[in-house]
Amino acid sequence: MKKTLLATLAAGLVAVLTACGGGESATEKTLRVGTLSDAPPNIYVENGNYTGFDNELLKAIAAKQNLKLEFASTDFSSLLGQVANNQFDIGSSAIAQTDERKKNVDFSSPYNFEVMSIQTKDGSPITEEKGLSGKRVAVIQATVGDKWLTSTVPDAQAVRFPGYAPALAALKSGAVDAYILDQAIAETNVKESTDAKLKVVKSFTTDVPHGFAVKKGNSELLTKINEGLKQVIADGTWVKLHEKFLPTAPVPAQFKA
Repeated sequence: MKKTLLATLAAGLVAVLTACGGGESATEKTLRVGTLSDAPPNIYVENGNYTGFDNELLKAIAAKQNLKLEFASTDFSSLLGQVANNQFDIGSSAIAQTDERKKNVDFSSPYNFEVMSIQTKDGSPITEEKGLSGKRVAVIQATVGDKWLTSTVPDAQAVRFPGYAPALAALKSGAVDAYILDQAIAETNVKESTDAKLKVVKSFTTDVPHGFAVKKGNSELLTKINEGLKQVIADGTWVKLHEKFLPTAPVPAQFKA
Protein backbone atom coordinates (compact mmCIF):
# COMPACT_ATOMS: atom_id res chain seq x y z
CA MET A 1 0.00 0.00 0.00
CA LYS A 2 2.82 2.34 0.97
CA LYS A 3 4.69 1.54 -2.27
CA THR A 4 1.59 2.22 -4.31
CA LEU A 5 1.08 5.56 -2.57
CA LEU A 6 4.70 6.54 -3.11
CA ALA A 7 4.48 5.59 -6.78
CA THR A 8 1.35 7.67 -7.21
CA LEU A 9 2.95 10.68 -5.52
CA ALA A 10 6.07 10.31 -7.65
CA ALA A 11 4.03 10.15 -10.84
CA GLY A 12 2.15 13.26 -9.80
CA LEU A 13 5.39 15.11 -9.08
CA VAL A 14 6.77 14.19 -12.49
CA ALA A 15 3.60 15.47 -14.13
CA VAL A 16 3.85 18.78 -12.27
CA LEU A 17 7.51 19.22 -13.13
CA THR A 18 6.81 18.41 -16.77
CA ALA A 19 3.99 20.94 -16.89
CA CYS A 20 6.30 23.59 -15.45
CA GLY A 21 8.97 22.85 -18.03
CA GLY A 22 7.74 25.35 -20.62
CA GLY A 23 5.42 23.21 -22.77
CA GLU A 24 5.97 22.43 -26.44
CA SER A 25 9.07 23.60 -28.25
CA ALA A 26 8.85 25.80 -31.34
CA THR A 27 9.21 22.77 -33.62
CA GLU A 28 6.44 20.81 -31.86
CA LYS A 29 3.65 23.37 -31.79
CA THR A 30 1.80 25.15 -34.58
CA LEU A 31 2.94 28.77 -34.46
CA ARG A 32 0.26 31.43 -34.85
CA VAL A 33 1.35 34.25 -37.16
CA GLY A 34 -0.35 37.64 -36.97
CA THR A 35 -0.35 39.46 -40.32
CA LEU A 36 -2.46 41.75 -42.51
CA SER A 37 -4.86 40.93 -45.31
CA ASP A 38 -4.82 44.18 -47.27
CA ALA A 39 -1.27 45.37 -47.91
CA PRO A 40 0.06 43.86 -51.17
CA PRO A 41 2.72 43.07 -52.23
CA ASN A 42 4.16 42.63 -48.73
CA ILE A 43 1.29 41.03 -46.81
CA TYR A 44 -2.12 40.11 -48.17
CA VAL A 45 -4.67 37.37 -48.80
CA GLU A 46 -5.18 35.86 -52.26
CA ASN A 47 -7.66 33.03 -52.86
CA GLY A 48 -7.80 32.41 -49.13
CA ASN A 49 -4.01 32.14 -48.88
CA TYR A 50 -1.87 34.49 -46.78
CA THR A 51 0.89 35.55 -49.13
CA GLY A 52 3.14 38.46 -50.10
CA PHE A 53 6.89 38.93 -49.76
CA ASP A 54 6.99 38.89 -45.95
CA ASN A 55 4.67 35.90 -45.50
CA GLU A 56 6.25 33.81 -48.27
CA LEU A 57 9.69 34.57 -46.83
CA LEU A 58 8.49 33.43 -43.40
CA LYS A 59 7.06 30.24 -44.93
CA ALA A 60 10.42 29.53 -46.57
CA ILE A 61 12.22 30.11 -43.26
CA ALA A 62 9.75 27.80 -41.50
CA ALA A 63 10.34 25.06 -44.08
CA LYS A 64 14.09 25.21 -43.44
CA GLN A 65 13.60 24.96 -39.66
CA ASN A 66 10.67 22.49 -39.59
CA LEU A 67 8.28 25.05 -38.09
CA LYS A 68 4.51 24.78 -38.57
CA LEU A 69 2.67 28.06 -39.19
CA GLU A 70 -0.95 29.17 -38.97
CA PHE A 71 -1.75 32.68 -40.26
CA ALA A 72 -4.46 35.04 -39.01
CA SER A 73 -5.36 38.61 -39.93
CA THR A 74 -5.33 41.58 -37.56
CA ASP A 75 -4.90 45.37 -37.59
CA PHE A 76 -1.34 46.67 -37.66
CA SER A 77 -1.99 48.93 -34.67
CA SER A 78 -2.87 45.84 -32.57
CA LEU A 79 -0.29 43.40 -33.88
CA LEU A 80 2.70 44.00 -31.61
CA GLY A 81 0.54 44.05 -28.49
CA GLN A 82 -0.94 40.72 -29.57
CA VAL A 83 2.56 39.28 -30.01
CA ALA A 84 3.58 40.60 -26.59
CA ASN A 85 0.59 38.98 -24.85
CA ASN A 86 0.90 35.59 -26.61
CA GLN A 87 -2.08 35.90 -28.95
CA PHE A 88 0.43 35.43 -31.77
CA ASP A 89 3.82 33.73 -31.72
CA ILE A 90 5.14 35.77 -34.66
CA GLY A 91 4.25 39.14 -36.18
CA SER A 92 4.75 39.33 -39.97
CA SER A 93 3.90 42.69 -41.46
CA ALA A 94 6.90 44.60 -42.85
CA ILE A 95 7.44 45.75 -39.26
CA ALA A 96 10.05 48.46 -38.91
CA GLN A 97 12.40 47.80 -36.00
CA THR A 98 12.17 51.05 -34.05
CA ASP A 99 13.66 51.58 -30.59
CA GLU A 100 10.18 52.13 -29.19
CA ARG A 101 8.90 48.80 -30.52
CA LYS A 102 11.98 46.96 -29.22
CA LYS A 103 10.82 47.80 -25.70
CA ASN A 104 7.80 45.54 -26.13
CA VAL A 105 8.88 42.71 -28.48
CA ASP A 106 12.04 41.10 -29.80
CA PHE A 107 12.89 41.19 -33.51
CA SER A 108 14.57 38.82 -35.89
CA SER A 109 17.63 39.82 -37.86
CA PRO A 110 16.75 42.36 -40.59
CA TYR A 111 15.18 40.87 -43.71
CA ASN A 112 14.52 44.13 -45.61
CA PHE A 113 14.57 47.91 -45.18
CA GLU A 114 11.80 50.50 -45.06
CA VAL A 115 11.16 52.48 -48.26
CA MET A 116 8.41 55.07 -47.80
CA SER A 117 6.32 56.95 -50.36
CA ILE A 118 4.00 59.91 -50.65
CA GLN A 119 0.95 58.89 -52.66
CA THR A 120 -1.77 61.16 -54.09
CA LYS A 121 -4.53 61.11 -56.66
CA ASP A 122 -3.47 62.06 -60.16
CA GLY A 123 -3.75 65.82 -60.66
CA SER A 124 -2.79 66.69 -57.10
CA PRO A 125 -0.48 69.71 -56.77
CA ILE A 126 1.56 67.91 -54.08
CA THR A 127 5.04 67.01 -55.38
CA GLU A 128 7.06 66.47 -52.18
CA GLU A 129 6.88 66.74 -48.39
CA LYS A 130 6.56 70.55 -48.24
CA GLY A 131 3.31 70.23 -50.16
CA LEU A 132 1.82 68.25 -47.27
CA SER A 133 1.80 71.33 -45.05
CA GLY A 134 -1.72 72.06 -43.85
CA LYS A 135 -3.12 69.02 -45.70
CA ARG A 136 -5.07 66.01 -44.44
CA VAL A 137 -2.69 63.07 -44.80
CA ALA A 138 -3.53 59.39 -44.29
CA VAL A 139 -1.12 57.24 -42.28
CA ILE A 140 -1.38 53.78 -40.78
CA GLN A 141 -1.47 54.27 -37.03
CA ALA A 142 1.81 53.61 -35.18
CA THR A 143 3.88 52.99 -38.34
CA VAL A 144 7.12 54.60 -39.47
CA GLY A 145 5.03 56.65 -41.91
CA ASP A 146 2.98 58.02 -39.02
CA LYS A 147 6.12 59.04 -37.13
CA TRP A 148 7.76 60.43 -40.27
CA LEU A 149 4.80 62.69 -41.05
CA THR A 150 4.45 64.12 -37.55
CA SER A 151 8.18 64.78 -37.25
CA THR A 152 8.86 66.02 -40.80
CA VAL A 153 5.68 68.00 -41.50
CA PRO A 154 4.29 68.84 -38.04
CA ASP A 155 1.61 71.17 -39.41
CA ALA A 156 0.11 68.45 -41.63
CA GLN A 157 -3.07 66.92 -40.26
CA ALA A 158 -2.35 63.22 -39.70
CA VAL A 159 -5.46 61.12 -40.27
CA ARG A 160 -4.74 57.74 -38.67
CA PHE A 161 -6.20 54.44 -39.88
CA PRO A 162 -5.90 50.94 -38.36
CA GLY A 163 -5.34 49.28 -41.77
CA TYR A 164 -4.38 49.93 -45.37
CA ALA A 165 -7.74 49.42 -47.07
CA PRO A 166 -9.63 52.22 -45.26
CA ALA A 167 -6.69 54.61 -45.74
CA LEU A 168 -6.66 53.91 -49.48
CA ALA A 169 -10.43 54.39 -49.66
CA ALA A 170 -10.06 57.78 -47.96
CA LEU A 171 -7.47 58.87 -50.53
CA LYS A 172 -9.64 57.76 -53.44
CA SER A 173 -12.73 59.51 -52.08
CA GLY A 174 -10.87 62.76 -51.43
CA ALA A 175 -11.32 62.53 -47.65
CA VAL A 176 -7.53 62.97 -47.42
CA ASP A 177 -5.12 64.80 -49.73
CA ALA A 178 -2.23 62.33 -49.57
CA TYR A 179 -1.18 59.02 -48.08
CA ILE A 180 2.18 58.03 -46.52
CA LEU A 181 2.98 54.32 -46.89
CA ASP A 182 5.46 51.68 -47.97
CA GLN A 183 6.67 52.21 -51.56
CA ALA A 184 5.84 48.69 -52.74
CA ILE A 185 2.27 48.94 -51.44
CA ALA A 186 1.89 52.40 -53.00
CA GLU A 187 3.05 51.08 -56.39
CA THR A 188 0.59 48.20 -56.15
CA ASN A 189 -2.19 50.70 -55.43
CA VAL A 190 -1.32 52.56 -58.65
CA LYS A 191 -1.44 49.35 -60.72
CA GLU A 192 -4.61 47.91 -59.23
CA SER A 193 -6.77 51.00 -58.75
CA THR A 194 -9.69 51.03 -61.19
CA ASP A 195 -11.94 53.61 -59.54
CA ALA A 196 -9.36 56.41 -59.13
CA LYS A 197 -6.08 57.26 -60.83
CA LEU A 198 -3.24 57.35 -58.31
CA LYS A 199 0.43 58.26 -58.43
CA VAL A 200 3.54 57.96 -56.29
CA VAL A 201 4.83 61.50 -55.82
CA LYS A 202 8.09 60.75 -54.04
CA SER A 203 9.86 57.77 -52.45
CA PHE A 204 12.68 57.75 -49.93
CA THR A 205 14.74 54.88 -48.49
CA THR A 206 15.25 54.75 -44.76
CA ASP A 207 17.84 52.89 -42.70
CA VAL A 208 15.10 51.28 -40.61
CA PRO A 209 15.18 47.47 -40.95
CA HIS A 210 12.14 45.19 -41.14
CA GLY A 211 11.97 42.19 -38.83
CA PHE A 212 9.65 39.43 -37.68
CA ALA A 213 8.42 40.10 -34.14
CA VAL A 214 8.30 37.54 -31.31
CA LYS A 215 7.51 37.80 -27.61
CA LYS A 216 10.35 39.18 -25.52
CA GLY A 217 12.58 36.42 -24.24
CA ASN A 218 11.52 33.78 -26.78
CA SER A 219 15.11 33.08 -27.73
CA GLU A 220 14.41 29.56 -29.05
CA LEU A 221 12.00 30.79 -31.72
CA LEU A 222 14.11 33.83 -32.52
CA THR A 223 17.18 31.65 -33.08
CA LYS A 224 15.26 29.37 -35.45
CA ILE A 225 13.91 32.31 -37.47
CA ASN A 226 17.38 33.84 -37.73
CA GLU A 227 18.98 30.54 -38.75
CA GLY A 228 16.28 29.97 -41.34
CA LEU A 229 16.75 33.49 -42.67
CA LYS A 230 20.45 32.82 -43.19
CA GLN A 231 19.55 29.66 -45.11
CA VAL A 232 17.03 31.32 -47.46
CA ILE A 233 19.50 34.12 -48.18
CA ALA A 234 22.30 31.63 -48.87
CA ASP A 235 20.26 29.49 -51.28
CA GLY A 236 18.89 32.46 -53.22
CA THR A 237 15.27 32.15 -52.03
CA TRP A 238 15.29 35.68 -50.61
CA VAL A 239 16.26 37.19 -53.98
CA LYS A 240 13.71 35.06 -55.88
CA LEU A 241 10.87 36.19 -53.61
CA HIS A 242 12.05 39.80 -53.79
CA GLU A 243 12.07 39.67 -57.61
CA LYS A 244 8.57 38.19 -57.59
CA PHE A 245 6.92 40.58 -55.15
CA LEU A 246 9.15 43.70 -55.05
CA PRO A 247 10.77 43.89 -58.52
CA THR A 248 11.28 47.67 -58.54
CA ALA A 249 12.94 47.90 -55.13
CA PRO A 250 16.74 47.74 -54.82
CA VAL A 251 18.29 44.58 -53.31
CA PRO A 252 20.63 45.40 -50.40
CA ALA A 253 23.99 43.65 -50.72
CA GLN A 254 23.53 41.71 -47.48
CA PHE A 255 20.61 39.76 -48.96
CA LYS A 256 22.37 38.61 -52.12
CA ALA A 257 23.46 34.95 -52.13
